[in-house]
Amino acid sequence: MPGPAAGNAPGLEVSDDDIYQAMREIKGYLDITPGDFKELYLKALEHAQRRMLGSRKAREVMSAKVVTVSLSTPLREVAEIMATQGVSGVPVLDGEGVVRGVISEKDFLGLMQEGRKSSFMSVVAGCLSASGCLVSQLLGKTACDIMSSPVRSVRPDDSVARIAEIFTARGINRAPVVDEQGRLLGIVTRSDLLRHQAGSGRA
Repeated sequence: MPGPAAGNAPGLEVSDDDIYQAMREIKGYLDITPGDFKELYLKALEHAQRRMLGSRKAREVMSAKVVTVSLSTPLREVAEIMATQGVSGVPVLDGEGVVRGVISEKDFLGLMQEGRKSSFMSVVAGCLSASGCLVSQLLGKTACDIMSSPVRSVRPDDSVARIAEIFTARGINRAPVVDEQGRLLGIVTRSDLLRHQAGSGRA
């Protein structure tokens, strides 16, 4: 017997197994009052959302159009690209299209603060001080000088749930999606996962 559709959430349906799992989590005798049914349904919906997160793959939620830079791209150009494209991080590719690292705003801040604890406002404070602007630390450097490497990438068949675990464990906000040779196929960001989760759980 097919389960009830979860509102207008596309592709999300509460299965019999989701309901059985939810029933096991509710202690005591179920008299199926409206309150009991609501609790049962919400738990079943939670199981359905977890199941969908486990079944969706990186290739289904990734952005295939990715802003990238090369190992030899000057940092001035990297900053301009990130600013004009409105992205906070970019993969760094070699001549074969293999991902060799990732540059984020945090990498720029780290270099400008020479390893000290950094924030945007601490950089502003340094630029306004008598010592001059910290941007001078970036002059003459290229992408390979500040990129984070080795990069934590994911594969097209990695589940959304697994990617979310990686983001949490590593404290990162994006992961390149690569093939067996390490060539870039796309990118998954934390916002991609949030959009996917919101779409799956819409009631």
